[in-house]
Amino acid sequence: MASARELRDAVRQRMSEEIGTLVEEAPEAVAFLYPSPYSVGMSSLGFQSLYRLVNQTPGRAAHRAFLPDDIEAFRSSRTPLFTYEGDRPVADYPVVALSVAYELEIAGLIQALELAGIPPLAEDRDERHPFILAGGPLTFSNPLPLAPYVDCVLMGEAEESLPAALDVLFGVHSKAEALVALRSIESAFLPSEGEDWMPPVAKADDALIPARSQILTPHTELRDMFLIEPERGCHRGCTYCVMRRSTNGGMRVISKERVLELVPAEARRVGLVGAATTDHPQIADIVEELVASGREVGLSSLRADRLNDRLVAALRSAGQTVLTTASDGASQRLRDTVQRRAREDVLVRAAELARAHGFKRLKLYMMLGLPDETDADVDELIAFSTELSKIVPLALGIAPFCAKRNTPLDGAPWAGIKVVDDRLKRLRKGVKGRVDVRATSARWAWVEYVLAQGGRAEGRAVMDAVHAGGRFRDWKRAFDELPADRPQRELVRPGNRLDRSQQQKRLRVV
Repeated sequence: MASARELRDAVRQRMSEEIGTLVEEAPEAVAFLYPSPYSVGMSSLGFQSLYRLVNQTPGRAAHRAFLPDDIEAFRSSRTPLFTYEGDRPVADYPVVALSVAYELEIAGLIQALELAGIPPLAEDRDERHPFILAGGPLTFSNPLPLAPYVDCVLMGEAEESLPAALDVLFGVHSKAEALVALRSIESAFLPSEGEDWMPPVAKADDALIPARSQILTPHTELRDMFLIEPERGCHRGCTYCVMRRSTNGGMRVISKERVLELVPAEARRVGLVGAATTDHPQIADIVEELVASGREVGLSSLRADRLNDRLVAALRSAGQTVLTTASDGASQRLRDTVQRRAREDVLVRAAELARAHGFKRLKLYMMLGLPDETDADVDELIAFSTELSKIVPLALGIAPFCAKRNTPLDGAPWAGIKVVDDRLKRLRKGVKGRVDVRATSARWAWVEYVLAQGGRAEGRAVMDAVHAGGRFRDWKRAFDELPADRPQRELVRPGNRLDRSQQQKRLRVV
């Protein structure tokens, strides 16, 4: 088992391979905590962008910390969780700012706080402990399961609210004073006030975007890739998506010139990241110019209806070998239901473009377990996938549908672990030998669903599951032991009061 010195040496070695690290000392230092391992946290565009923003503020510094890859090594060596830039315990900072991307990272938050020697529950902390400030993608849907563990949640985009919150926190003398002063920030949710009324999701001023990488590192899945958003948000209306137009008012486009100007000379690999990158009116121009400068380029969120000869040719010349897009519903009926513009002819065209431009395969992401889905929908997927595989080698990436708050499908029932697994078996059998099928776990998707549709009680149950060992059966037991007569969770946004009378029925395992 690694010693404390070896754990610190490993961090120093990792930092020595970074480009762009901001090692700053300042009177107002913040521990910037990501509740997943380094390779995940350093792939987060928001985490990196806000890290730079804080460090650019005179007199202020952000020092990163991550959930360790080897949690047991920290425990056995009695090494408190420490920051990268400061090489000091996270618990020594007056403020811990953390970013939570999705529900299951709440378990990582609990583990990280415990490794730091900080009581995870806000009610167990006092003036001796840091102020825990949370934000991140989870705040676009349902941050209530976070409520037991944090002192304040900044909803939505944090480019303006984070500096404002830090101004408050470094300008007061007590936590009680801070909680009163933070009420002045419109997007601040204060769990200690006891209400589940959600403030509006913040939208940053256009002058503060795009988000982009600060640090290049080889120790992520994207390995030394510089990430930048050519657009933010999405103007489409897919009913399952928290980034649909109702969340942030639509898509904001960054000009081609601005995107290219912000790519550093040392970045040889560039990732264009966003909810709808291919809807950018100049996306082909951006890719072509990056390729012409000798760079590899990757794109997220390729929309099948936006693919054409020029863009696909640019992606192939950018080093891409797999053309990845999504259809989301197993059948045309389901795609129409969730307002996904991915007709069969559009997907056939994507397969033909992949073949014509020499891609090794086409990969389609989709969901199983959508409301009203039947075996007939899966059979349609089998037949259609078989036809696509005759055009180009095909891979399917399957995720069980998980209804999220602040979407039109909020409250949609969970299909059931057995139902999802049975339909996945049906799909695998139907395309065996012709299509590669890879799927995420239906069990863990159910855990995500319970938290996505849950509230404070479900959030507290996460700690029980973590302390019991963190296996699926531990999560199931923790949720099963919640009192049946507990107050029904109600997340209320301005003008959006929702009925939760059927919550118990929706959260059951079937």
